[in-house]
Amino acid sequence: MMLAAAMMTANVSAQNTVLTSNKGSDNWYFGINAGVASTPWLSEVERSNATKFKALSPNASLRVGRNFTTVFGLVAEGTLYGLSDKKSVLSSKTFVEVTNVSLLGTFNLCNLFGGYTGEPRLFEVTALGGFGWMHAYGNAPKTNFVTSKFAIDFAFNLGADKAWQLYLEPNITYALDGWKPFEMENQSGIYYYEPAIYNPSNMVSNINHGMKYDLSTALLGVNIGVTYKFLNSNGKHNFTKAQLRDQREIYDLNNKINNMRRSIETKDQQLLERDNRIEELEQALDECNKRPNKTVVVEEVKKETFLQPIVIFGQGKSTIDAAQYASIEMIAKYMRNHPESKVLIRGYASPEGNPELNQKLSVARATSVMTALINRYKIASNRITIEGMGATDSLSEEIDFNRVAMFIDTTKSK
Repeated sequence: MMLAAAMMTANVSAQNTVLTSNKGSDNWYFGINAGVASTPWLSEVERSNATKFKALSPNASLRVGRNFTTVFGLVAEGTLYGLSDKKSVLSSKTFVEVTNVSLLGTFNLCNLFGGYTGEPRLFEVTALGGFGWMHAYGNAPKTNFVTSKFAIDFAFNLGADKAWQLYLEPNITYALDGWKPFEMENQSGIYYYEPAIYNPSNMVSNINHGMKYDLSTALLGVNIGVTYKFLNSNGKHNFTKAQLRDQREIYDLNNKINNMRRSIETKDQQLLERDNRIEELEQALDECNKRPNKTVVVEEVKKETFLQPIVIFGQGKSTIDAAQYASIEMIAKYMRNHPESKVLIRGYASPEGNPELNQKLSVARATSVMTALINRYKIASNRITIEGMGATDSLSEEIDFNRVAMFIDTTKSK
């Protein structure tokens, strides 16, 4: 019945509340309690000889437990019962009359019926029940018993984090296989116990011989205790509710994530295309740089000195590709090393297309290079002139190499 109840409460808790902090090392606690206990049924001789208070036996317990859900948990408890009076109900003459070790299931009734609010309530009621093993000391006819214990904890959760719990616990402990003794008094006035088989005919026979049957098989008590709950992996001393999102919000977040992934894929493709283009331009530049570094004399300007390298443009474009700035930087370095030099920049276009547009394009290409030398490399504008040469196919057999800007050192021209 206990296992079935535990499974049911754990299932209900899991369905109603999603919680954090339920690792194997979470939700452990340690506690101590103390109180008094007495046998609720005394034999006829004991009732005539014991006072009201002499039947009370002091006791103290240690507890170690764990809450598996907000409703169900398990606790191991060890209890010591002290000597109640000179002739205890178990015939013990030792200071510790009885020890009892139990494994109890705990059921938080407030959370079971009212649900868990995210933290413990200020006041809670918890039911406990389970089995244990009891050992009696002294000269009792039987010393070991199987026990069951039932209790109710009326608890207050204290502290800012509610890590401490103060509780009042009425409880009863049964000896399930308790011995059924007969009691008699010898000639010296000393009481002693003899085990007897529980049989109504024997009981009547023994009573007729002056022996009294004892029904003392339980301890009824009340205890006051305190419990400390250890810190959990969630940074709290108790269960906390997980922050959940509704399905619509999850759907919207998934859409945003998918859109961002598609955008990243598009950007990656664009970057790949640009990398490929840069690689092509770098290969073209490398081929140009591998050519012999010599003065190029164009037939119509044979006396002018052309400088290497040249700036290559894309078809129909006058903007400078990133890879071409290396050539411009070399011209800027040359002009710094020769402060007396002046440079003429000539722009060219390939022969395809409209001649008038090619003329404008050649001027625009020369202007772009001049602007770069002035603004980027800080060359004085009075040292630079430009000239648009229009379309040509005489610079190179390769069409791409006719879309260029070339440099002439006018101070060295003959």
